[in-house]
Amino acid sequence: MEVIGDMIQWIISAPFVILGWLIVGALAGDIARRIMGRADQSGCRDIILGIAGAFVGGFLASIIGVNTPDGGISLVLVNLLIAIVGAAVLIFIGSLISGSGRGKART
Repeated sequence: MEVIGDMIQWIISAPFVILGWLIVGALAGDIARRIMGRADQSGCRDIILGIAGAFVGGFLASIIGVNTPDGGISLVLVNLLIAIVGAAVLIFIGSLISGSGRGKART
């Protein structure tokens, strides 16, 4: 329970960090969706896809040993690229599961 309280306190004390996550998530989700050739989705779906992609991309980046900068705009850009890659991986896995691959003919 203490962890949740600490997280809520951190969110309240750093609202601009959360806003940054939402902006980067929306951009990453939208860019990954366009790269993967998917139809337009709602902005909320793009944000969720981008934020989930950031977690997946961060996990993959840690496995291969990607070093991120300490701060500034370079950190934002690296995190955006990582989130785009992660979101693209999620889209790809989703298309494998649903069987709606990009190359399939639609009837």
